[in-house]
Amino acid sequence: MTISLQLNAVSGESSTRRALSDISLAVAKSKKIVVVTGAGISCSCGIPDFRSSDGLYSLVKERYPDIVLKGRDLFDASLFRDSATTSVFYTFISQLKRSIDAATPAPTHQFIQTLDTKQKLVRSYTQNIDGLEERIGLRGSSSQQAKTSGKKKSKLKAKEVRNVQLHGNIHRVRCTFCSAEMPCTEEHLHAFENGKAPNCPECTSRSEARVARSARALKIGTLRPAIVLYDEPHPLGDDIGTIQTIDIARKPDMLIIMGTSLKVHGLKKLVKDFAKVVHATGTGTTPNGTPKVQKSWQGKVVFVNKTPPGSEWSDIIDYHVAGETDAWADKVLEDWKKMRPSDWEIQQTLDHIDESSGFKVVKDIATKTKGKGNSGLGFFQWNLNVENVPLDDPFSSQPASPSKKPVSVPSSPSKRRQSASHYSDVESSPRKRRDIAKIADGMDKLDMSDRCILFADATNVAKKGGGDDLVMGELRPPKAKVRRTSASVVSKECKPRPRNVAKPRAELWVEIRKRPNIS
Repeated sequence: MTISLQLNAVSGESSTRRALSDISLAVAKSKKIVVVTGAGISCSCGIPDFRSSDGLYSLVKERYPDIVLKGRDLFDASLFRDSATTSVFYTFISQLKRSIDAATPAPTHQFIQTLDTKQKLVRSYTQNIDGLEERIGLRGSSSQQAKTSGKKKSKLKAKEVRNVQLHGNIHRVRCTFCSAEMPCTEEHLHAFENGKAPNCPECTSRSEARVARSARALKIGTLRPAIVLYDEPHPLGDDIGTIQTIDIARKPDMLIIMGTSLKVHGLKKLVKDFAKVVHATGTGTTPNGTPKVQKSWQGKVVFVNKTPPGSEWSDIIDYHVAGETDAWADKVLEDWKKMRPSDWEIQQTLDHIDESSGFKVVKDIATKTKGKGNSGLGFFQWNLNVENVPLDDPFSSQPASPSKKPVSVPSSPSKRRQSASHYSDVESSPRKRRDIAKIADGMDKLDMSDRCILFADATNVAKKGGGDDLVMGELRPPKAKVRRTSASVVSKECKPRPRNVAKPRAELWVEIRKRPNIS
């Protein structure tokens, strides 16, 4: 059952105020909102409604007094059956295009943009052809940035489309023969004002190219506004159906309908499909099998329009807010700010240095490298820089010392330079560095006179002048002769390990001489 609420009677009945506050709270708490709009949200922008008697139709009657057309007939596909009605259509569209160019977005458009900024808007669907949603940042389905490029037929990119234009865009024109689209220029508007359709430049260029090759000319199509009329298929109908299927799968929890009479068959089906999913929000069963309880603010379908909906919507629309869409949008935003002020807090960013504290922030990220230790487990080495650096003292006579450059992290063996050695003290493994440190400590404790004794040229035989004479005494080790080695044999960075060389022992020997003959 649809509940009707009078927006201008807020200060009167308490039940009405309470119900409108509940709707505002539902907007603030909902996370997935679908918005469907019609021509009623653009009337406050200065764009006349084609259904009204004092709208643009009165301007058309002044130029074509003999032709009688109703408001709906100006957007019917049957206009192209007769040349006179086609001229009326072009004249009407040119006047409408100029009115739209002078219009500005209304508070209702800003409300939809706020929902998108707060990441609550699933998508917006509109019957309007004015393109005012794109002026506030909602990319429409008629935009070239929302379509794929290539030789094949372009398709809509669902992630790029924020506003689905169900009836096209008046700011673009389309060829009736080759379906080429291009922006509507002043030249096109001037031709439309005279009741004529300009020729398609794409068809003209192809035909001229064939004639230059001595081939027959091609048919040249005419340009018309890229809008969808009644009883006319949408050129992007399949893509829009795909986008709707994606949005239904996201399970929206609220549906807002504004400024439309819900008379078009295609729109009626779209609203019913979304309302069915919204009403099912928060229902079902939990994994344990217990039924879920729907929250009070979940699953609401709200219809905002001056006129009430028909009887067929009694079980689909939950609330009908009778009034202007702009006034209702302003009230919702006002209530939202009072109920949930945290949603409107803006995070401040630091854009200057606080010199009173004497420190400035240096945004250096610590570099993390991974290696292997003795136990085989990975360990991390952090290249930590000073986060808070003192500011340079302008009154100091000594120049500030330059900051030390951080030691570069050892590269992997596959990326190491060819000239670098993996045996160096810096780029070797932790275990090897510890061994090298122990060797260096041991070398400092050794007697340097005994160093490299391995290469000494020693002998225990001493030659004398007599040859056969042996002298009894103590053998002393001769001086060691040190062999000079090149730098490539013994590296400065890698010192040789000390070796336990036995010192020569003192030996006693007996010299035997021949006795002289005594005669």
